Parts: sequence; C-alpha cells; structure tokens
Amino acid sequence: MERGHVTTPFGRRPMSFGMLASQMASRDIEPDKSVDKWKLYRALCEARPLLGVTDRALAVLNALLSFYPKNELSEEGGLIVFPSNAQLSLRAHGMAEQTIRRHLAVLVAAGLLIRKDSPNGKRYAHKGRGGEISEAFGFSLAPLLARADEIEELAARVIAERIHLQRLRERITLCRRDITKLVEAAIEDDPAAGWMAVLTHLQELVVGLSRIATADQLESRLEELEMLRDEITNRLEMRIRSRKTSGNAGQNERHIQNSKPDSISELELSFEPKQGATAEQERGPHLPTDMIAPAVGGREPPERAAREDIKPFPLGLVLQACPQIADYVPTGIRSFRDLMTAAVVVRKMLGVSPSAYEEASSILGPENAATIMACILERGGHITSAGGYLRDLTRRAKRGEFAIGPMLMAQLRANGPLRRAG
Repeated sequence: MERGHVTTPFGRRPMSFGMLASQMASRDIEPDKSVDKWKLYRALCEARPLLGVTDRALAVLNALLSFYPKNELSEEGGLIVFPSNAQLSLRAHGMAEQTIRRHLAVLVAAGLLIRKDSPNGKRYAHKGRGGEISEAFGFSLAPLLARADEIEELAARVIAERIHLQRLRERITLCRRDITKLVEAAIEDDPAAGWMAVLTHLQELVVGLSRIATADQLESRLEELEMLRDEITNRLEMRIRSRKTSGNAGQNERHIQNSKPDSISELELSFEPKQGATAEQERGPHLPTDMIAPAVGGREPPERAAREDIKPFPLGLVLQACPQIADYVPTGIRSFRDLMTAAVVVRKMLGVSPSAYEEASSILGPENAATIMACILERGGHITSAGGYLRDLTRRAKRGEFAIGPMLMAQLRANGPLRRAG
C-alpha cells in the first residue's frame, strides 16, 4: 500500500483506531526486508494463543497466502492479494463464504491484515500494458511483514512455555510414580502401618490438578508431591535402619543361644515365622524333626500353623482393591463378616465348590479366603475356572509359595487409588 496513504473500509464497516494503527505500523517496514511466508505462517500458528486468533481464522489466512505468487513476502513483490470469497472457499477446504467473511474480520481486528477496499467493495487489480499490476484492491499482507520479528518472538515464547509445562508434567509424573511404587512396597511389607492415609493424600493432590493447569499451579503441586515423596523415603529409610539394628541384635542373641546347645527351647524361639510359610519352614532348617516338642495331643497340623501365621490385610485396603465384592451384600461391607458373607455368594456364582473354598479357608484363614474370592471376582474375565484357580493358590500357599500381598497390590493398581495416581 502507498506510504502516507490511509485506506478506509467500504460500506457500513466502521474505521477503528486499531485499523489505523496497523496501517501506520505497516509504513515502517525496513527497506529490502523479506520473510518466508510459510515459515512466518508456522510461527503464527505457534503464537496463536497470544495473538487472539482461532485456528479457523488461520486456515483462511493460509488460503490468502496461497494467492501470493512468491514464497518471500516483500514490498517489491507487492503485498496485496485479491481473491474472491468463492476462490477463498475452494482453497479453505470448502469453508462457507459467510464463515470466511467472519474470520477475515477477526484477522483484520488482530492486526494481521489490512483491508484495501475498492470504490465498490470488490477485489480486483489494474494492470498496465506490460501486464504488471499497477494498483490492487483486496487484503494487504503488509502487517505480517511489519510484525514478522514480533510474531517470531511470540512463537518462541509459546514454545518455551510449552516445553516448560511438559518438563513440569514429566517431573510430576515421575514423582507420582515414585510415591505410588514406594507406598505399594510399604503396604505389602506392613499394611497396618497407616499407609492408606498417604494414598488418600496422594489421590487428593492428583484429583485437584487440572489438565489445563498453569505453570505456577504445576510448580506448586510438584513441590507438594516432592515433599510427600521425601517424607515417605525418610520413613522407609528409618524402617530399614531400625531393622538392620534389630537384625544385628538378633544375630548376637542367636550366637549366644547357639553357644548353649542344651537350650533347645530358646533356639526354637529365635526363628520368626514368615507370612505363608509352612510349619517345617517355621521350625528352621537347623533342627531335626525329632528335637521339636510336639503340640498337646500330637503334632500341630501344617494347615493350622499356616492359617495362624497369615494375617488378613486391612478391610479398607481390600475394598479399595476389589470394589465389586461390595455389590453382593445389600447393606454394604462394614466388617470381615460381611466380606465373608459376600464371598460365599460369589463362590456360588463363580461355580467354586464348597470343598475348595473350605480348604482355602483352613489353609489361609476365612478372611484371606474371602479376600482371594474378591480378587478372583475382579479378574473373572481372565480366569477360566475359578475353582481350579483357587485350589492351585491353596496348594501353593500350603507349600509356602504364595502370598496374598502381590495379588492384592495388583488389584489395587488396577482399581484403587494407585491407578488414579499413577
């Protein structure tokens, strides 16, 4: 457009100070300045949130740029394009002409285009005898050339902020994963140590985080998660150190006891039973069978020993890992008695024989047998024979090869807060 000349819109469209400012800025284009139009368009797409234009408006701008004959925008090549709305519609993938007019107005208001309207509002060009364009009426691309540096700076700012947000979300994801895995290990080691409160707090932190959170919100949440992770790590380190200390004391005590071979009863007490261990494993590998004092009325059955040593997991943990079991008690599950009642209903529904369930109850205890039935219910679509599966788990538990903890933790990851936090 001519320097020093102001153009006003045709018809009822009003003139605004924004339009005037765009025209004034377009007069300050440096001589011989040029920019690749498609590179500039990509920068526009990146800077779109800061420019206040929609993706549909940018699609119309893309169609306009396609009518510019050269790849380099410059004053030498002329900066006015004059396609009709029908031609724009074809290159804008069939966008309706009314929609095109609306988005053209958005581009003008954003200071990315300048209207240079003809006396009758049509878009056309006057050509000289040699075919060169002497004057054109349409849309001037001069604001794009004048604001090229600004647009590229805005695009770089948007890209940098997006990368920053990505890094923050990555760190939050890693922190959440660390917390989840550490709590999972802690619950499996000692489910009664109050770790469910940590899971509840983690869930609150995760649920409160929006998908469109700002960098400040993400940084604040990351700080809270890192503090929680540090607290968990400190608690676990203290537990490990205390166990090392008690382990050394236990070794010293066993060494003193071993120095008294006649004190067999003290030697028996030095072996701690493990969860799911059989009676022979509990007595320890160093004692022959004939040296162990039998229980009153004869030797204690291995099934009874195993049942007494496997402690049930907290009911709240079981219900979070296996929520479906609650549907089989009309009044809800408020105690292990309710859980066992629901397990009987599920046993019948899944076709598990009474003998298989009774054997599991005798080996693992009624609470743990009900917990296993709840886990089987959750995995019903993956288990062909629930009765055979239960018998196999019972045999493995009898041999000391099965523990409920890993099974429950797997379900907790699938259905409980561990999944929502992960």
